[in-house]
Amino acid sequence: MAGRRGGTATLVAALVVIGWLIVGGVAGPYAGKLGDVSTNDNASFLPADAEATRAQDLTAQFADQQTTPALVVYARTTGITDADRQRAAADAARFARVPGVVTPIPPPVPSQDGQALQVVVPIDEAEGERIGQVVDELRAIAGADRDGLTVDVAGPAGLLADLIEVFGAIDGPLLLVTLSVVLVILLVVYRSPVLWVFPLLAAGTSYALAAVFVYLLADHDVVKLNGQAQGILTVLVFGAGTDYALLLIARYREELHRHERPWAAMRAAWRGAAPAIVASGGTVILSLLCLLLSSLNSNRALGPIAAIGIAATLLVMLTFLPALLVLGGRWAFWPRRPAVDQADPQTEHGLWSRVAGFVARRARVVWLTTAAVLALLTIGLTQLGVTTLGQTDLFTQRTDSVAGQDVIAAHYPAGTGSPATIFTNQASAQQVAEVAQGVPGIAAVRPVTQGGQAGPPDPNAPPKVVDGRVEFEATLADPPDSDGAERTIRDLREAVHGVPGSDSVVGGFTAINVDTSDASARDRNVIIPVVLLVIAVILALLLRALLAPLLLIATVVLSFLATLGLCALIFRHLLDYPGVDQSFPLFAFVFLVALGIDYNIFLMSRVREESVHRGTRPGVLAGLAVTGGVITSAGIVLAATFSALAVLPLVVLVELGVAVAVGVLLDTIVVRSLLVPALSYDIGAGIWWPGRLGRTDRKARHAR
Repeated sequence: MAGRRGGTATLVAALVVIGWLIVGGVAGPYAGKLGDVSTNDNASFLPADAEATRAQDLTAQFADQQTTPALVVYARTTGITDADRQRAAADAARFARVPGVVTPIPPPVPSQDGQALQVVVPIDEAEGERIGQVVDELRAIAGADRDGLTVDVAGPAGLLADLIEVFGAIDGPLLLVTLSVVLVILLVVYRSPVLWVFPLLAAGTSYALAAVFVYLLADHDVVKLNGQAQGILTVLVFGAGTDYALLLIARYREELHRHERPWAAMRAAWRGAAPAIVASGGTVILSLLCLLLSSLNSNRALGPIAAIGIAATLLVMLTFLPALLVLGGRWAFWPRRPAVDQADPQTEHGLWSRVAGFVARRARVVWLTTAAVLALLTIGLTQLGVTTLGQTDLFTQRTDSVAGQDVIAAHYPAGTGSPATIFTNQASAQQVAEVAQGVPGIAAVRPVTQGGQAGPPDPNAPPKVVDGRVEFEATLADPPDSDGAERTIRDLREAVHGVPGSDSVVGGFTAINVDTSDASARDRNVIIPVVLLVIAVILALLLRALLAPLLLIATVVLSFLATLGLCALIFRHLLDYPGVDQSFPLFAFVFLVALGIDYNIFLMSRVREESVHRGTRPGVLAGLAVTGGVITSAGIVLAATFSALAVLPLVVLVELGVAVAVGVLLDTIVVRSLLVPALSYDIGAGIWWPGRLGRTDRKARHAR
């Protein structure tokens, strides 16, 4: 009978493996096509009721063709020469022949100090992601610096081109680095030339499966995929997938000591590990879906995209990986193949058994000390500096658009090329223009004329009127991505909104940043409490208690705040970053709390399982000893995979990668290894209040 069951189990496992290999073969190409459906247009991510969004809609009515300007700036510290002027004029003529450029191109604009020339090259917004290719052609025409003349292509189009180039590395370098990191760690953890293949193959299949669904949803405009979401999807799937694999394989290894046949061992391992893995994945999925409450389209898209990645990972890791392990049997663990010796699982975890013993001897001292250390780290929050990162602070390296923006700021009103747009009723247009001109930080206010050009060549040219509205362009004195420019936009809005009957709307590049910042602050206040509530409910259902979930959430929140405090010090004093982007705290919270609670789920679900048979305090020590090694390994894997985001030279992603890496290591090494076990041990059976396990445990101890 057992032989027949074994043969059937092996056949089923083989069919499952073949089925998943076919799925992987079909889905694989989609992983490389995600960039084709990715977009990085910040304005499209704004909420529909944002003022900048309404201004964007009005812009479409005023312009025959919506454009994104590239600013080609020529500079010579000793003064622009006649040869420089001729070169700029010749370049402008060649720019006009580039497909995607909207003509006519205005003549080069000299700076007042005579040291720079600027050519504004409008690019058709309909080009979409191809704007990057148009900018590349402009840069090729403009050529390199020579004979003391510097040439840079900046402006919104230049910035977009540099971002497109950065995110283009996701399909290649980021994926390669992530795979390499996971491979190295698996080799170190398993010390087997065979076993690493199984989790890596399953993680790759998970990514391919997720890519199919994300591609189809993005291709049909159900979600907006951008480069940031694509990068996070890559590291999240491989990191979380490897975590789940480590947990299942560790439990499988335990059961191989108790069962002769691999399929029987896997059945027991699956029953033991699957609930924790499903609870963990479900927590992450629901936490990510809370981003649907965001007012920013970019955040709302990231939630389901990342949730799809975790769902695909759960499905693959609980079907494909077990089938692979059953087929592999004991030889997959070579040269450390587990024997059927009925050994207590704790005997294979000497180091963590000693840690458990230390926790038992000094429980109260351990949890008080670790909590105090984490609380001390939160002091660094005072240096976090949440802000809107400027263009010059956006990249970890000096790009062409950054260099060009510095030149523009040095020789022109810094807001040249990215003006604020003001739409107002025709009857109050003159008053609005006067009020706007009087706002500190506004360098100039000019109407858009019938010819479509700002700043009429004919002083008597009438402004363009559309449906009773007039458009003005307000040049900012500060760089358009600076804090000063954002303050000016807020002051400008307050001023023009105060003109009776004007119905004024202010938009533009800086206005988009302002509305994005306000939406980010709103999202933090709404989403963070909802995520905590979702996690509390899941933990209460899993552990069948109320006190344990509350304590676990408190420890993870403390760990999150300590992580932000430590990261603030790293960003400010080690990496020399000016601060963190407005989106950083929310993203860091969702990933750190959702992923950090994972390890507590892995630990406490095993502690509860052991407490049923041993009692709470012995169960805490047994759970810590058995899960210590695998959870620490899982934490290192996840930290290392998120660290791979550092290969993308974008400050926002580097900061997120560092924060998740630091936070996960704090969770696995300090919170899950010391704080939570020590606190649970000190409280004892009361940790399961008001559940039945706590009452049963106390009665059993009183009976003894």
